[in-house]
Amino acid sequence: MKKVISGILLTGILCTPLFAANPVDRREQSQRARIRQGVRSGELTRNETRRLAKEEARIRAVERKAKSDGEITKKEARKLDRVLDKASRNIHRQKNDRQDRN
Repeated sequence: MKKVISGILLTGILCTPLFAANPVDRREQSQRARIRQGVRSGELTRNETRRLAKEEARIRAVERKAKSDGEITKKEARKLDRVLDKASRNIHRQKNDRQDRN
């Protein structure tokens, strides 16, 4: 019984950072995973991948600027959400535009 309880507690402690992560970081990570999946499956061409990677770099720059003064304000959070929404739409469009690497 003690092993089960300690195992559950250890799992909870180890998983806490995953759930406590910044929502912006989770979205960025998810979008990068979608891009990697698109590259592996051949849904994204090299140029599309390059464009999407540049867009992700711009998002990271916006996030760095927002965090530079300490905390992200509501206005900055809305801007990041809009930029991430646009990037997500672009990823979807590029993956589903019937162009492939072949």
